[in-house]
Amino acid sequence: MPTLNNRTAKELILAGFWYVILSIFALTLALPLVWLLSTSLKTGGQTFLMPPKWIPDPFVWSNYPEAFRAVAFHDYFWNTIRIVIFATTGALLTASLAAFAFARLRFPFRETLFILVLSTIMLPSIVTLIPTFIVFRTLGWIDTFLPLIVPLWFGGGAFNIFLFRQFFMTIPLELDEAARIDGASNLRIYWGVILPLSKPVLATIAVFAFIHNWNDFFEPLIYLQSPENWTMAIGLRGFRGLYHTEWNLMMAASTAMIAPLLILFFFAQRYFVSGIQMSGLAGR
Repeated sequence: MPTLNNRTAKELILAGFWYVILSIFALTLALPLVWLLSTSLKTGGQTFLMPPKWIPDPFVWSNYPEAFRAVAFHDYFWNTIRIVIFATTGALLTASLAAFAFARLRFPFRETLFILVLSTIMLPSIVTLIPTFIVFRTLGWIDTFLPLIVPLWFGGGAFNIFLFRQFFMTIPLELDEAARIDGASNLRIYWGVILPLSKPVLATIAVFAFIHNWNDFFEPLIYLQSPENWTMAIGLRGFRGLYHTEWNLMMAASTAMIAPLLILFFFAQRYFVSGIQMSGLAGR
C-alpha cells in the first residue's frame, strides 16, 4: 500500500508539473490575442504605453463602429461569407465523394491514383499560378468570385481527400454489405450510411476549409481587382494603408475578422479533435 501511495503521489506531482508548463505556454501564446483585444478598446494614446496598459481605461467601444465606417467592411464581410460558404460546400462534397471511391470501392489502379493525388500536395501553388491565371482570364472569370470557388468543386483538395479516406476506412465494411443486400447503390451508401457516421471528419474539414478561405489573402489579391469585390483580408490590408497610425481602429477591425473563426472553433472543437484522432493524424 505505501508503494501505491508513493506512486500515486509521484504521478500527481508529474501531472501537476506538466500542467504548469502547458499553462505557461498557453498564456504565452494567448498574449498576442489579449493585446489585440485590449488595444481594440483603447484610445489612440494608450496603444504604446510602457509598461503596457492591459486593461483599457476607459473602454472605447466606439472603435468598432468607427472602424467599420472607415472602409466598406460590410461589403467585404458578405463577399467573404459568400466565398467561404460555396467553397467550403464544394470542398466537403467533392472531397468526400473522391475519398469514398478510394476507401470503399474497388477499381484498377486505385492505390496508384491515390498516391498520384497525394503527390499534388508537394506541388507549390505558386508553380501553377500563371497557367491558372491564364485559364481564368480566358474564361472571363477575373474580378469575379469564381476562381476562388469553382476549383474546390473539382476534388476539394488532396489533403481533404486524404483525411476523408482515412476516416472512411475506420467505418466497418459490413455496413456497406448490409446496405447492398437491401438494394442500396454506391451513391445511396455514401449519402445514407457513410456521411451520417462521418460528422467528426466533416466538422474537421469544414473548419480547415473555413479558416483557409476566410484568411486567404493571396488568391483574392490576384483575382479580385475591384474594391467592391474585395474580401475581409484585402479590406484589412487596405484599412492599414489608409489608417496606418490608428492602431486601435486597426485592432478593432482585426478582432472583428478573427471573431467568426474563434466562434466556429469553439462550437466545433469536439468534432474537430475527434476527427483528427480517428483520421490517423494524432500519432495512432
